[in-house]
Amino acid sequence: MQMKKEMIFRNIAGDNVLVPGADATLDLNGLFVLTDTGAFIWNILPDVKDEDEILEKMLDEYEIDEETARNDISEFLGRLRGFGIIE
Repeated sequence: MQMKKEMIFRNIAGDNVLVPGADATLDLNGLFVLTDTGAFIWNILPDVKDEDEILEKMLDEYEIDEETARNDISEFLGRLRGFGIIE
């Protein structure tokens, strides 16, 4: 998937966070705290082409039903799109 803003992923004291990079600090204030599932999706984003591929990888990684996984993916990607982080 295509990234529009630089975000740096970090694990700080057990919390998964996204920190806006230099080009995003003016548009985005603060850190984004991710769940483990959100961190998993974030870390595979550069290697996948679409939501179906994310779904496939999530179903392989987690014991989750397809509908729940699809909803979680859609919600997470919708938030990233809303902040202009991905296309």
